[in-house]
Amino acid sequence: MDKEKKTLTIADRGVGMTAEEIDKYLNQVAFSGAEEFLEKYKGQNEANIIGHFGLGFYSSFMVSDKVEVFSKSYREEAPAVRWECDGSPEFTLEETQKSERGTTVVMHLNEESQEFLDAYKVKAVLEKFCKFLPVPIYFHDANEQPAALKEGEEPEVEKPINNTTPAWVKKPSELTKEDYENFYRELYPFSETPLFWIHLNVDYPFNLTGILYFPKIKQSYEIQKDKIQLYSNQVFVTDEVKDIVPEFLMLLHGVIDSPDIPLNVSRSYLQGDPNVKKINAHITKKVADKLEEIFNSDRAAFEEKWESLGLFVKYGMMTDDKFLDKANKFFIMQDTGGKFYTAEEYKTATAASQTNKDGKQVILYSTNPVQQDAYIQQAIAKGYVVVKMETLVDAAFINTIEMKWNDTLFTRVDADIADNLIDKAEAADSVLSKEDAEKLKTLFEQPYEGMHATVEVKGLSADAPPVTATRPEQMRRMKDMAAVGGGMAAFYAQMPDEVNLTVNGNHPIFNNILAESEADQQQKLVKNLGDLALLSQGLLTGKNLTEFITRSVDLMAKK
Repeated sequence: MDKEKKTLTIADRGVGMTAEEIDKYLNQVAFSGAEEFLEKYKGQNEANIIGHFGLGFYSSFMVSDKVEVFSKSYREEAPAVRWECDGSPEFTLEETQKSERGTTVVMHLNEESQEFLDAYKVKAVLEKFCKFLPVPIYFHDANEQPAALKEGEEPEVEKPINNTTPAWVKKPSELTKEDYENFYRELYPFSETPLFWIHLNVDYPFNLTGILYFPKIKQSYEIQKDKIQLYSNQVFVTDEVKDIVPEFLMLLHGVIDSPDIPLNVSRSYLQGDPNVKKINAHITKKVADKLEEIFNSDRAAFEEKWESLGLFVKYGMMTDDKFLDKANKFFIMQDTGGKFYTAEEYKTATAASQTNKDGKQVILYSTNPVQQDAYIQQAIAKGYVVVKMETLVDAAFINTIEMKWNDTLFTRVDADIADNLIDKAEAADSVLSKEDAEKLKTLFEQPYEGMHATVEVKGLSADAPPVTATRPEQMRRMKDMAAVGGGMAAFYAQMPDEVNLTVNGNHPIFNNILAESEADQQQKLVKNLGDLALLSQGLLTGKNLTEFITRSVDLMAKK
């Protein structure tokens, strides 16, 4: 790069060209050169002809007022040649002086392309497209003066800007843990050390090499797609690898290199290409096998990494049935106490048979263990296990996996009182008379603004809460989807919240309330208990919340 001359020069020490070859491949490439090339490759993989002849050279005129080419052939008898053209049909072709064999292309940059006289810009282009080319590349800023050498000091050996032997071209047996981690830092300088990696090395029935890394992800909003780079024989192609890599593995980082992937065809062709389909299936299998291997050999380490791994596994189980079949063995759920269970282990973990009236396995889950603690404690007291489903992907995972595991039902722990969540034979008897139970039901059936409340009086244990507010599982899911713009969002967003108020007729507080002589006071006490239950579900807002606070102060002030 030379800022003063406003030139960008690309030079090699290759085979060079004679005057006849320059005339043929630069002046006539759109005619005889291209036809000759296509004829030569006829019957071979015609879809993969990118980069094999000089059409790319003409991109130099997009940024140049004129282009000069100096070339000296490896044929010793051939004189060096200079070619010059400004992009018009006119050109200059003459003999010149050149000491070393090879070709030099000098672009005299036009006014619109002065950005390529910025060293940072040029280095960024080289970094992206030439980082792992198999031949060394050197960058030199002609206007940058080298530091003066002290007496006896040797000049620093110039280093190429690219890595000609990246980790993926080596055999796994040649690489250490540090080698893999260093290569990851080379790809992603500011990222945390990855969880682990998979080295791809296939030569039949297709050619495929590469390294895929599982990155650390602490929160699901940190997910970044399009971090896998595609190469063909170490030549960068794209970081858009959709259709080549299974969708759920787009969350991985790393490199894939395959000469069997067509580079210059439409996406529709790519989707139908048999090699691409085989590569896609192979990568899925390799990832599933690796996860199963870690789970079986070191479960403790697997559980430790689950916060990040869970996102990949759940996404894969939702979108890829072949992966789902394998993942059923190593998919795990963490309960609110920190213990992990596979789906099979969960079935035998509870003190009571955890099935509903249809015989389906009920998995109780919490989306917010802190907010839903009262419900969790009630369920645990009954011998049930509550697992955490609190990441952004979990809502979609639960809906999808219920259809795939048709013998399982996920129910949020606050979807009903613990006694109703699981099918139980014993009846619940209230100590209240039928008349008192009806009176309580009538007292609680007050209008709640923005909600549709259903009241039932049941005989629960005396230490259970006096009133429990729950929301029907399916309706709550629809409302949650509407909140993030899911299907039929507008319809469900306008619907009032469905709430079930379960009044525990066996709680001693109701003896006092029923004995209260002042109807207004009785009404306030009942209303406050209902509001406390709604508050536990996060449903007491706006006007309802203001009235609750005012009423609470009045009740405490009353002697």
